[in-house]
Amino acid sequence: MTAELVRGQNHPLPQTRLEIRISAGNPIVAGATLGDERGTVHGAEWVAHPASPQLAGIEVPKQAAAAHRLAVDLDAMPEHIHRVTVLLALPTGVGGPARFGAMAAPFVAVTGLDGTEIASYTITDLDSESAVAALELYRRQGAWKVRAIGQGYAGGLAAMLHDQGLEQGADLAARINEAVARGMARSVAQPPPRPEGDGRVRTAAAGGGTDPAPAQPQTPPQQPQTPPQQPQGAPTAGGSIDYQHPGRRTAAPPTPPPTAPPAAPGQPAQPVAGDASGWSMDERLYNQVWGMFEDLARTTAAYRSAVDFAESRMEQELDRVLSDPRTRVGPAADSARAEARAKQTGLVEQARTALDRDLAQLIAEAEVVEPALPYAYARWDSPVWQAYQVPTEVPMALRLGDLHLPERTDLRIPMLVRLPLERGLWIDAGRSGSFDGPADSGELRRLAADAAVAIAARMLAVYPAGEFAVRVIDPAGSAAGSFAPLVESGVLAEPPAAGAQGVSAVLAALTQRVDLVQMAIRSRATDALPPDLDTAEQLLVVHDFPHGFDDRAVTQLRYLADEGPSVGVHLMMVADREDARAYGPVLDPLWRSLLRLTPVADDHLADPWVGHAWTYEPPMVPPGSRVLGQVLGEVGRATQALREARARQSYGG
Repeated sequence: MTAELVRGQNHPLPQTRLEIRISAGNPIVAGATLGDERGTVHGAEWVAHPASPQLAGIEVPKQAAAAHRLAVDLDAMPEHIHRVTVLLALPTGVGGPARFGAMAAPFVAVTGLDGTEIASYTITDLDSESAVAALELYRRQGAWKVRAIGQGYAGGLAAMLHDQGLEQGADLAARINEAVARGMARSVAQPPPRPEGDGRVRTAAAGGGTDPAPAQPQTPPQQPQTPPQQPQGAPTAGGSIDYQHPGRRTAAPPTPPPTAPPAAPGQPAQPVAGDASGWSMDERLYNQVWGMFEDLARTTAAYRSAVDFAESRMEQELDRVLSDPRTRVGPAADSARAEARAKQTGLVEQARTALDRDLAQLIAEAEVVEPALPYAYARWDSPVWQAYQVPTEVPMALRLGDLHLPERTDLRIPMLVRLPLERGLWIDAGRSGSFDGPADSGELRRLAADAAVAIAARMLAVYPAGEFAVRVIDPAGSAAGSFAPLVESGVLAEPPAAGAQGVSAVLAALTQRVDLVQMAIRSRATDALPPDLDTAEQLLVVHDFPHGFDDRAVTQLRYLADEGPSVGVHLMMVADREDARAYGPVLDPLWRSLLRLTPVADDHLADPWVGHAWTYEPPMVPPGSRVLGQVLGEVGRATQALREARARQSYGG
């Protein structure tokens, strides 16, 4: 039976391998400190936090989220550790509430690995506090217990760390907040939260039938005030993915989605395109792709967690053999080492078997889903583009490339982002350590410009005629070849701006547009906007930044990045960050506000659940394909026809 704790109450822990599940109404940071018998934390290395998520016996999430899972193995705690304190804090500098009193009370539960709840605690009576010590696990006479604390700190994370004995608490708090800001900047934004009570189908837990490891911290997209319950039809620990997808939905549709035909006994259900719930086929496919993304993230996390546990247990067993002089050498030592390695191999093989089973099911689903995707979600080599026509409605989302993990590189998940864009894009024309592409910087810059054109063309293609416009800034004209398809098709409102004067003119016009629309919205006078103001969504493509930019232009660009998306002005930067190093930290907020993409495969993006490093591949047009010209030609003709119709209407008026 679950113990519902109040502040100061304790409860014995019947097991030592646990999960601590946290849910709140807004994204929060979760961490833990390890203390001695007096609860003193003797250094930053005794703190698990997003910048250093793993310590002996505990692992915490790498980024802020509204729901967390912390993995705990009390048997793996060093002997000098007697207290584990779970810390919660509000992230700074990324928006959101500044105090816990402005949001729902955080809920914390201690559970077994199977989800069985042992003790729970709702942290109430918080007001101005921005950090709180939620609960502690403590060792007493050889046994572990949990105690509800609920101690809040108006001084934030720094004050809380200092109270636990860390003299350098302020420095560590700054490192944590910086790590959280970086994590949120590189994370693919998750879809809007589902209605309360709407669960998600989950993949096998902890390696699927192995001696399960402490699961990696997992952040489900749902954000309830109480821990999510396992949805009907979801697999139990060690089970496979259920491709009926009863939980993949964002709203109750008027009609049920298609379902797979009954599977033969002992066989997995056959996947069906669009079997997630939604109001339309596009919404069902969008939800299904996100479900595949989440399933792959979780089943891979379970596999990696099981492998880590197998390695850790083998090392502990080998350490015990080597620590005793009587068993360090001889046949007994050799036998103990062989047995430890055999256990590790067996656990890894079991985890791999479960992973391969889930991957096979996901590959089967991908083979069904990919051909069914509409323009906005399809690859450039999809046959759907051969019948392209300018749409009459804006789709839910846009495909910006593909994502995959090293465990199965041929399983590609479409990277879908909601429209309109909530943040700008940055095509990184520089070279990072993980790039596996051309060494020549000129070739890399050309590929970056090509990637920007491919994405801009996709955005033009999925909007109705006249509802989306692209402007280009290319100060030196160095990407004229890449931008030629946009120019020749007539989809640009004006030629690419060149030189400092062109940069200044475009930025001034867009800044004025943002100002006017914001003022009209605030004053509820949108009908008073100038008649010649283009109210279509705008995409500004900036190539070769900061060439041609003075300080005023840089300030305007930062303003557009911050304020533009809310009023339909979006930014796409094509730049090498090193070229702007002279500006120093002044531009750090700009880079963090943009979603970083790369012109070649690079493992820099994170999922919003467990924070895997996903390899991103841009949506490049296949070599020799004419699809880009065909699609832009259709968009250009529709745009020109609309311009002529408006001109005739204006002349007739």
